[in-house]
Amino acid sequence: MEKLVACVQKRPGALCRLICFPWAGGGTSQLAQWGKLFNDSIEVFCIRLPGRETRLEEPFAKDMTSVVNEVTSVLLKELEEKPFAFFAHSLGTYMSLTVALHLKEKYGLEPVHLFMSAAHAPNSVGHLALKSMPLPDEDDEFLACMEMVGGSYELPHDEDVRKNVVLTSREDTKVFQTFLFENAERNIPLSCDVTYFCGSDDKIYDVQGWQELTSGDTSFYTFPGDHCYLLKPSNESLLIKHITRCIENVGL
Repeated sequence: MEKLVACVQKRPGALCRLICFPWAGGGTSQLAQWGKLFNDSIEVFCIRLPGRETRLEEPFAKDMTSVVNEVTSVLLKELEEKPFAFFAHSLGTYMSLTVALHLKEKYGLEPVHLFMSAAHAPNSVGHLALKSMPLPDEDDEFLACMEMVGGSYELPHDEDVRKNVVLTSREDTKVFQTFLFENAERNIPLSCDVTYFCGSDDKIYDVQGWQELTSGDTSFYTFPGDHCYLLKPSNESLLIKHITRCIENVGL
């Protein structure tokens, strides 16, 4: 499990696990650290995809199915063991949603809460436009394309590191483009509550469709900042307090 999951603060007595899915090109360095910031009732797992960090020598995932199969097969025992919630940012949102739908359909398991951030609802016009967008071959054009859709992260100055980040982002975006969602066939697929977060200065996302994915409650919150609003310490603190309150309110 250590290959797939980063857990910097083990909490064997936790009542719930928060599984975090990073954005395109992201690793575990930011979200895994949340494990130190939550109280003892929540243990944080951050998903580490192949092609980065300790999995640098592994080939990148080719499609969403391979990612979902790895996550569910590796974590199934832990997910059956105790309640869990998902947090995901940007393109990682679609990975977390696919895992949630797969768990519900195949194993009858469901997160107690889905926390989605800075992404179009999967049944929206905005999502379809993003998914069908061609990816430029040139790095600078690709980065400009990512900024246009909201993914403007500060890149390292070192050229080799920069190229690696761009490569990882490109490969993760290819995985996102294999994401499939047919809402008409699923009816209302989930019953858990869904909370959507975004930055006030980020692009406008097509988000109301999240309400159609669950019979539970859906809420929307805006934080000051851009697409990377969650990396600001003040916003991070508020996010953790809100996520904790939502999970504890489930009454585990």
